[in-house]
Amino acid sequence: MKLEDIQNPQFLKSYDQQQLKYLAKDIRQFLISKLSVTGGHLGANLGVVELTLALHKVFDSPKDKFIWDVGHQAYIHKILTGRMKQFDTLRQYKGLCGFPKRNESEHDVWETGHSSTSLSAAMGMATARDIKKTDEKVVAVIGDGALTGGMALEALNHIGHEKKDLIVILNDNEMSIAPNVGALHSVLGRMRTARKYNKAKEELESLIRKIPAFGGKLAATAERLKDSLKYMLVSGMFFEELGYTYLGPVDGHDLSDLEENLQYAKKTKGPVIVHVLTKKGKGYKPAELDQVDNWHGVGPYKIELGEKIKTKQAGPSYSQLVTDTLVTMSETDERIVVITPAMILGSKLEKYAEKFPDRLFDVGIAEQHAMTMAAGLATQDMKPVLSIYSTFLQRAYDQLLHDVARQNLNVVLTIDRAGLVGADGETHQGVFDIAFMRHMPNMVIAMGKDENELQHLVHTALKYNDGPIAIRYPRGNGLGVEMDAELEEIPIGSWELLKEGTDAVILTFGTTIPMALEAWERLAKEGISVSVVNARFIKPFDHDMMQQIFKANLPILTLEEAVLQGGFGSAVLEYANEHRQPVLLDAMGIPDVFVEHGSVTKLLEEIGLTTDAVVERTKQLVNEKRKKGLYT
Repeated sequence: MKLEDIQNPQFLKSYDQQQLKYLAKDIRQFLISKLSVTGGHLGANLGVVELTLALHKVFDSPKDKFIWDVGHQAYIHKILTGRMKQFDTLRQYKGLCGFPKRNESEHDVWETGHSSTSLSAAMGMATARDIKKTDEKVVAVIGDGALTGGMALEALNHIGHEKKDLIVILNDNEMSIAPNVGALHSVLGRMRTARKYNKAKEELESLIRKIPAFGGKLAATAERLKDSLKYMLVSGMFFEELGYTYLGPVDGHDLSDLEENLQYAKKTKGPVIVHVLTKKGKGYKPAELDQVDNWHGVGPYKIELGEKIKTKQAGPSYSQLVTDTLVTMSETDERIVVITPAMILGSKLEKYAEKFPDRLFDVGIAEQHAMTMAAGLATQDMKPVLSIYSTFLQRAYDQLLHDVARQNLNVVLTIDRAGLVGADGETHQGVFDIAFMRHMPNMVIAMGKDENELQHLVHTALKYNDGPIAIRYPRGNGLGVEMDAELEEIPIGSWELLKEGTDAVILTFGTTIPMALEAWERLAKEGISVSVVNARFIKPFDHDMMQQIFKANLPILTLEEAVLQGGFGSAVLEYANEHRQPVLLDAMGIPDVFVEHGSVTKLLEEIGLTTDAVVERTKQLVNEKRKKGLYT
């Protein structure tokens, strides 16, 4: 069957091993070709082609439930469920989502973009099945990197305790977004070398059953012998101790081996772990040979050369600039320690790792642990920096509130991907952090207007000794402004007047400053005089400047690439209320919706965050003020 003719996976039931191999080859060629144009998660999907084919052959989706952890490896699943023709629109505005999406297909039963959620979701579905007395199978597919997440370990423990009929496919490719770390990774490494364990165990059990008058001391001795075999062949059988039947390791690119073990798992009562060994990037040499996972999430690339197509950028990468500043500061301050939850590559920390290997800690996919580890460091007069994406910071909310802010500890957060990120969509848009940090006592939150101000804010944060401070910065590259040679401290809470006007004031920061300046220019041509303020400290406010605005009786427009509810605009209203100041205010930002995938420009247009809208909303404020005769 041609890929474009596939409507559902039922046809796989009749396919033999040779037909499946041809289909796997076609799928790989399709993905390599298509993603060279659209970009996407290449390596993860190339690694699970045979696994996905085997799952759909053995099980019956959508009756049987497939829960993909993280979800970036579900492209083959999408092809087999009738969405191949939509791949031209992958991760584009109004196009095919790069992650499972429930409104796309009945075969997508769980939405995710973050790691380590699959086992908890699977436990919920299995529990619902048992209460309703239905007979569907529940299958969770989780990577070895995601399994290090605390939530996954909590669920693993609970599933083993409840003895639910549930199948966990452990996709072990030894590589998540970054090389895996931790003791669990070492356990899996030992398991990879113990391929003969299950066969030997079965042979021993068969031998025991043949012994006459099996019972008493003989039975106890035999059981001890069986347990000894387990520990001899596999040092620390982690999963069986938790109550799982362990199958594997299974060759994740051998369709026969996969089908045989999945059929066995399907018939086994209680929780089962199928340990599948796969190769990330399988079938495309540049991705196969990649040791630092540059082919995890990619933009367009040249297939034959294995080269990514790079667009010319005006300024340096914001992530790289932050790392360079951290390196500079660490050369003279030995207290600085950097922590990252599996994001050395994503946040471009390679240079820091090279310069200060003993002061960079990659804790794996463990955001909660990372935050509280930083808190512990801060109690010992160290200067911890947690380098983290905005969307992943959400997972450490309680630790930030309870362990860091409450104790007023000197922890620096460098928050990457703050604002809209585009193609990864609603699970990755970094638009909530201001709202969930702003209400925390002791927190300082700042964002630079460009790469030069950003380096000074990072420097300021590392010099700050009065509690936690968060420095936000967007995905992508700077504006190409001139960089100061010397780092300077910016007074905490200070704002910057960029343009002075008499009719209204625009308060904004970060990525929306260029939009405000363009609006200022257009308004000036229409005879409207507007002040533009770089409100680089979202918390605390610049009290002196706010008092000047109140004294001038100017209407205020706030502008932010973040959620409106609880955001910067809300903070301005709260400030005005606290100081008993009547104010005419309009707030622009992200409305009360989850923003889906697409280019940032398209997304801004959809939510009405454009220069045209800023001009129109400012004019409305000015006209309303004039009509009410409120100008003095």
